[in-house]
Parts: sequence; C-alpha cells; structure tokens
Amino acid sequence: MAPPPPQPLASKERSLFTQVVKNYENKQYKKGLKAADQILRKSPDHGDTIAMKALIVNSQGNSEEAFALAKVALNNSMKSHVCWHVYGLLYRSSKNFEEAIKAYKYALKLEPESQQIQKDLALLQIQMRDYQGYVQSRRAILQQRTGWRQNWTALAVAQHLAGDLANAERTLTTYEETLKSPPPKTDIEHAEAILYKNSIIAEMGEIERALEHLDAAAKNNPDRTSVMELRAQYLLKLGRKEEAAKAYRLLLKRNAEYRAYFQGLQEALELDRSNVEELKKLYGDVAKDNPRGDAATRIPLEFLEGDEFREAADQYLQRMLHKGVWSTFNNVKALYSDPKKRDTIQDLVDGYAAGKLNTQANGSTEKQINGDSDLFTTSVRYFLAQHYNYHLSQDLLKAMKYIDEALSSAPESVEYHMTKARIWKHYGNSQKAAEMMEEGRTLDVRDRYINTKAAKYQLRNNENEAAIQNMGKFTRNEALGGPLGDLHDMQCVWYITEDGESYIRQGKLGLALKRFASISSIFEIWQEDQFDFHSFSLRKGQIRAYVDMMRWEDHLRKHPFFTRAAISAARTYVILHDQPDLAHAKMTNGVNGEKMDSAERKKAQKKAKKDQEKQAKEEAGKKDSKKPAAVDQNGDPRKEDKDPKGEKLLQTSEPLVEAMKFITPLLEFSPKNIQAQQVGFEVFLRRKKYLLALRSLLTSHALSPSDPTTHEQAIRLGHTFRTQTEPPDRKIQEVLAADFETILPASAVLSKHNNEFLQKHHESAQHVQACLKVKQFLDPTSSEKNQQDVIRTLALEGSSLDDAVRGLELLKEWKAKDQYQGDYLAAAHERWPEASAFKKKGD
Repeated sequence: MAPPPPQPLASKERSLFTQVVKNYENKQYKKGLKAADQILRKSPDHGDTIAMKALIVNSQGNSEEAFALAKVALNNSMKSHVCWHVYGLLYRSSKNFEEAIKAYKYALKLEPESQQIQKDLALLQIQMRDYQGYVQSRRAILQQRTGWRQNWTALAVAQHLAGDLANAERTLTTYEETLKSPPPKTDIEHAEAILYKNSIIAEMGEIERALEHLDAAAKNNPDRTSVMELRAQYLLKLGRKEEAAKAYRLLLKRNAEYRAYFQGLQEALELDRSNVEELKKLYGDVAKDNPRGDAATRIPLEFLEGDEFREAADQYLQRMLHKGVWSTFNNVKALYSDPKKRDTIQDLVDGYAAGKLNTQANGSTEKQINGDSDLFTTSVRYFLAQHYNYHLSQDLLKAMKYIDEALSSAPESVEYHMTKARIWKHYGNSQKAAEMMEEGRTLDVRDRYINTKAAKYQLRNNENEAAIQNMGKFTRNEALGGPLGDLHDMQCVWYITEDGESYIRQGKLGLALKRFASISSIFEIWQEDQFDFHSFSLRKGQIRAYVDMMRWEDHLRKHPFFTRAAISAARTYVILHDQPDLAHAKMTNGVNGEKMDSAERKKAQKKAKKDQEKQAKEEAGKKDSKKPAAVDQNGDPRKEDKDPKGEKLLQTSEPLVEAMKFITPLLEFSPKNIQAQQVGFEVFLRRKKYLLALRSLLTSHALSPSDPTTHEQAIRLGHTFRTQTEPPDRKIQEVLAADFETILPASAVLSKHNNEFLQKHHESAQHVQACLKVKQFLDPTSSEKNQQDVIRTLALEGSSLDDAVRGLELLKEWKAKDQYQGDYLAAAHERWPEASAFKKKGD
C-alpha cells in the first residue's frame, strides 16, 4: 500500500524550506542542516526536506548517509519530483550517470515543466555522449523558452555533435529569421554564432556556399583574423589560387611569423622546393617588409642547399648571435636531420669561435667591432655547447669545454648553468646534473621555470625530499598535505609522474602506484570538468571553442602524460604479480623470504602485514593527537588521505585486474604506442587471454617488425602455445593459423629462429639483449654463457648508455654472479666514466 501524501508545510516551515535550498546553493551546509532539522521536528515525514538534507550531507562527504536519507525521502514521497531529482543528483555525485539519468527522467514525468531537471538531464546526456537524447532534451528546453538565443544555439550544437549538420544549420537560420532587426556589431555572441554556422556549412563540404556566407554575413565580424583565415582557406580549396594568394599576403601583413600563412601562400602560388628562385624572392620580399622578423629568414634554410644554404645560414646565425638571442640553437636544430646542413652550421659557428667572420651587407661585423664582441663571443660559445650536447652532433667533451668558457665570462647566467646540467645528464651523471641545476636555481630564486627544472633533475637523481622542498617555494604550504597536496590540487602532472618514476627506481612501489593513481584521478577530473563548460560556453557564446574542447575530451587519455603514467603503473602491477612478496614489508629478523618454504613465507607475510597495520594505526593516532582536523573554507571537515604511502594499492590481491584499469584506456586511445601494446601483452599473457595477447603482439609487429621486445614476446607466446598441457580452443587455433604464422611459423624451431634474429641484428646491443633473454627463457642452463654475452655487448660500437643500463638491470634480474656483475660495472665504467649507474658506492 502506497504511503499517504505528506501534509503541506505551514507558512513558517515553507519559508524555512526555502532557506534550506538557499543555504545549500550558497554552500552554507551547517545552517542548512540546522534549518532542515527544525522543519523535520514538526514534520518528520516531509520527503522534500529529507531529500534536501540528503543533498547537504552528501556535500559534506558522507555519501552513504545521504543515500539512506534519499531512500527514506522516496518512501515518504514517491510522487515528489524533488525527491527523484535529489536522488539523481546523488547518483551523479557518485559518478553513476546511468542511474542518475533514470532518476532525472522519472522526475520529469512527475514535473514535465521543470527547467532545472530538464537542464540537469541534458548536461548528463552530453557528458555521456548520448547525442540523440541530448537533442531531445535541448528541443524540449527550447520549446519552453523560445526567445532565448542560448537555447537555439544549444540545440544546434546538439544536432551538430549528433552528426545532423543540415538541421544544425537550419536551427541557427531559424533563430536569425526571428530577429526583427540586425544585432549591433558589438554583439559578440551573434558574431560567434555566425562563424559557428559558417564552420558547419564548411564541414558539410559546401565550401562555395561557406565562402558566400562568410563574405555576406561575416563582413563586419569583430574576429577579423578568423574571417581572413577562413576566407583564404576556402579560396585555396576552391582552386581560386590568385585570390587565395592575395588573401594570404594580407594575413602575412598582419602576422609575418605564422608559418601556416607561408605554407598557404606557397600552395596558392603552386611553389614547392623545386622552385628555389621563386621561393627566395617570396621570402626575400616578406623579409624586406619585416626587417626585424624571424620566420622569413629562418624558413628558407629548409629548402636552400649547398652554397646558397651556407650563405643564408651565415647571415641568419651572425644576426641572431650578435643580438645574443638565447633560442638561436633551438631555432636551427630541426635542420640537423640533414647531415650536410648540420655539418655546415657546425663549420660556420666553429669558424666564428676561431675568429673567422665574413663581412655582411647588414653590418653585423661592424656591430661586432663597435662593441658587441663580448656578447657575440659568449653567444657563440653557448651555441656550440648546445650543438655538441645535441644527440645528432654530440661531443660531450667539446660541449663541456664551451659551456665552461661561457660560464667564465658570465658566471651568474642561469641559462649557462642549465645547459651544463643537461651536459652532465647526457654524461649519465644525475647527481652532478642535479647539483648544477640547483646551483642555477639559487642565482634567481624568483624564477619558477628554473625552480621546476631543479626539482625535475632532483627527482631524476631520486632526491624526492629536496625536490618537494624546491616546489614548496611556489606552492601554498598551508594546504592539506603540504606542498605535495597543493601540487595535487593544482594537477601538476609532470611532477607527480616524475615522482612516481623515481619511486619505481628506488623500489618503493607503493608510493609509485600512489602517484600513478593520482594521475588517473586527475584525468578523471578533467573529464568531469566538462560539466562546467556545457553551460558556461553557451552562456558566453564561445561555441567553436566549446566544440573543439568536446572533441579533444573524446581523446583525453591519448595525452602523453596519461600514456606514460599508465605504462609505468601497468608494469608495476606486472612486477607485483610476478613477485607477490614485494607487496609486504620485509620479513622479520631481516629475512626476505628467499630461503623459506611456502608455509613459512605465508606465516611471515601475515605477521609482517599485522605489524604494518599496527604501525600505521599508531602513526595515525600520533597525527590525530598532534594535528587539528583539516577544514575547508566553510569550516567543514576535509577528507584526509588514509593511505599516503600507497600500501593498500601495493597489497592488492589482484594486481592484474588493477593493471587492466590502466591498460583498457591505454590501448583504446594510444593503439599506435608500441610500449602500450607490449605492456598490454604482458598483462594479457599472465591472465591467459591469449587472443588479446596475440592482438597486442600483432599490433606491435605491424608498428615495428624488427623491435627486439616484440621478437622476445613472440617467442614466449609461441612457447606457451607449444607447451600447454591442453590444446587451445578451436577458435584460437584458427586465429593462430591465420595470423601468428606471419610472425612465427608453426614449423619454426624457437631456438633457431632466435639465433637467426640475433645474427641479423648482432650489432645492436638492445637486440642482442633481447635474444639473450630468449636463450635464458628457453634454456636456463645457459645462464653463465648468457651473462658473459651481456658483458660483451658493452664492446659494441653502437651501444649507448641506456643500453648499458638495461644490460646491468638484466644481470640483476638473472641474479648473476658477483664476479660477472663486477666485470660488467668495471667495463661500463671504463666506457662511461661519469655515469652514476656504474660507479661504486663511495666514488
């Protein structure tokens, strides 16, 4: 039997209820609770008041109590749209959007005219990319308020995102036809709507009509740059090259530093790199009109060759170096992909350092004689230090020589200290690199950039405490969690990622996982932040930017920082799966469990876990007794992290399931990242998801057929199939016959296949290491020879510092004899004497 309808509130309680709503909207939660309790003392079964109390309790962080109150409210007032609306809001706050949408729809059935419920439903639909539902909701909102332009624009956006471009244009046109008089030129919202409509027409492929609309409707649009750019693009697409060239020339007069304008003009004039003389004239004319510009003199260096390149490069470099432009090397290093141009630039600047200067028409040499010689000399040294530090022209001895000379003339230059730190980094000496960057930081303590660089280098040297102290100089240290807490609040993803990777190197996997989980949470927040822009962008009329943001959000987790953190997190969980003892503290009496049997190990693990929990409780008690409870600006308690060291993440019973939380979005949004595919393979193989493992392997092979890790994984997968006690499922066999055969034929002998791959890539240390890992996997008795072969990779001419570090990690993974590890360290230290990885403790 349905509960009886609640009695209406008396006048005093009605005013109190209005006050409760206002208190909630103004985030005055304590006052709101007080007023709600006052109502409920007289009307304890009033569902709407109980629902509002649930909202307030949820905002204070107690979601379980809030849901319990909401259910009571619904039992008391099942036909109340307020209760159902609140129920939807609670589900939305807990990110259960499907249930929230159901609650909103039921609330709308009870109160079809409610603008607020309809708006909340529409926001959730666009957040969930339910475009058809969003179109229906926006049409319903428009029917209620047809005189408000924002509603028309919102419907057009909904139709546009749903792919119905024709109706999106028709909606915008219909609103324009309702206007009795044309809007003033100062109406920014109308101007933006015109350009948005124009973009829809162009997206439909009707370029001619888009150009006509642009010339007619956007003639006086205040966004002149956008109008001119669109007009030039349309003319070019329509093949009206002469008019397009004029349009791009006008754009270059406005901004002669934008490369896209030069590219458009070249295309309009039908010039490519074979038309060198015409291109020289084109860029020369622009350079004459913009004598202080950079692009018109820099871009020709890309198509000039031989003596013409040498002459142009000489003029460009002397001009920039005489001015002391810090970014000169960064401006030209893209040319180093051409070895001839790289060598020409090196020859020119080496000549400057030796005093060989050609007199130029622009008077650069005269300026040098008249007093700029010191600036020019230090600029040349700085350029050469960067040149010889660059990986395509690397000679670290020369780089160090030139940067020391530059520092001797300007010992307080922050930039010179930063460059010297980078040189030490390329030497492999992370300690000296961090010390030099820190020294540079002390020269300008107010510079946030050098401060962050110093912190980054300290993290690379595993100095986490020093890094957070530096970052604390530019954070709100009173924030919950100190400087680190503020960095999380500011979503400083670079620092959190570097911090996590540092903890992996130190073997502190719990803290590492904590940081990577924070990165994942930040990307979830970025996803949720769309909620604010769904309404804000419509209010402000910034429609084109809003549509661009929506499309960017659809590929949010393709972001390099998410990819980097997800790969590291997944690898860490794979390590935890392979070595579950790492999830627990060290065993009692300093024993790590290596010499225990399984029963003793389990017993020791349980004891260690209990000791950890006891210690954590004691530390928490000490903190609680010393530190007052953290509160927000309203005086309400804030949530405190109960697992700051990531111990709960570390002690997961299903590490591979946790890894999948990173792998799933990683493979969806970064399918062409070979490292993502390879770590996905490792997870799928351990979960015995062989078809998924094969899919990752096939993708890796397609991206790079000769990749050493892909070769190793292919043999491991083939060995798994061949040694299974039970034959694979018939479907798996069919896929294997069709796809896996192209990588590893069923008739191939694994060891022979590995030897053939080794013979083909015997000069690459990375490939040799991969083949040795395969040998170790197929034949563990070959361990000693494999270890000796790893040492021999150091003698390979192309072996890099990174290859050498990987070789050392491989020996440690195999638990190689101390003699072999010592021999490896000695040989590596001889070849890379400054590298920190190969120095003995105390050196």
